[in-house]
Amino acid sequence: MSRAPFGTTPAGDAVDVFTLANGHGLELRVLTFGGTIVSLSAPDAKGDVADLVLGHDSLEDYVRDTSYFGAIIGRYANRIAGARFAIDGKTHRLTANDGPNHLHGGRTGFDRVVWRAEPFHAEDSSGLALRYTSPDGAEGYPGNLEVQVRYRVTNRNELMVDFQATADQPTPINLTQHSCFNLTGTGGDILSHLLRINADQMTPVDEHLIPTGELMPVAGGPFDFRQLTPIGARIATRNEQLRRGRGYDHNFVLNREGPGLAHAAQLVEPTSGRTLDIYTTEPGLQLYSGNFIDGRVPGKAGRRYGPRSGVCLETQHFPDSPNHPGFPSTLLRPGDTYRSRTVFAFGVS
Repeated sequence: MSRAPFGTTPAGDAVDVFTLANGHGLELRVLTFGGTIVSLSAPDAKGDVADLVLGHDSLEDYVRDTSYFGAIIGRYANRIAGARFAIDGKTHRLTANDGPNHLHGGRTGFDRVVWRAEPFHAEDSSGLALRYTSPDGAEGYPGNLEVQVRYRVTNRNELMVDFQATADQPTPINLTQHSCFNLTGTGGDILSHLLRINADQMTPVDEHLIPTGELMPVAGGPFDFRQLTPIGARIATRNEQLRRGRGYDHNFVLNREGPGLAHAAQLVEPTSGRTLDIYTTEPGLQLYSGNFIDGRVPGKAGRRYGPRSGVCLETQHFPDSPNHPGFPSTLLRPGDTYRSRTVFAFGVS
């Protein structure tokens, strides 16, 4: 475990970068700005180690970018329609930062704040605990929210991400980790990556990428990733949902047999042999094929990331759940504790 300065925000807050490694090739670097994973390195089938996530080299670029690379997303990951919801008959209006809608916590979501950091050690892992207090009224959300995120790098080449939160007023919460993966470690697009998602259904969206409230079977269509399939195999199919998202930008309803960790997805890069298996306690997974990445802000080593240069697999509750009573609830009430765990397990084939 090491700690080093990474820069200063425009508001004058110092930002540090922490490095966690396990001696088996898995190394994680995390910023206190946004709880951002700035790099995540793992070996390929030959043992060569490379960085597998998109990001930037400077704090200034993270401050300027709007791609959310590697950040913690909250209070509410994904979209809330009309930037409003009601709790117990009272309407709450949020910041509208995606047209008329609210996206990823608003203009100053959890990705834009500096978190308090404290390293910790366990028998089989090293970790970093991040804490932040979101004040009542932030971006329009009710209640003071105490949030903790714990990153752990295990000896089994796993990254474990644990979220925990409490509130003093009823408020919706939906947290996720927004790393964009490219398992080649060398750049290019992710269209030849093989993907499997353990989901028989997805939530279709309208023109604003807001769920319609339906659950749509994936069988036989371009959203059927129940077997390993290249991400690019059907991404150009004439399909209204793909047109609306400019590719994949959709929530999948994970198959679950009960609470606890369930296998959500597997990503395989055939050339390097790297694999990523994702397990989660969450009911959904957002597949985002990097359709809106436009290269305006420099990536690492001066690269300009283009569309589909990375893939996000965001474990989550469903988008716009506060406005869909039929979706799993995201409401956190005083006296209750929000908990969520996702495990990213790296390997080779």
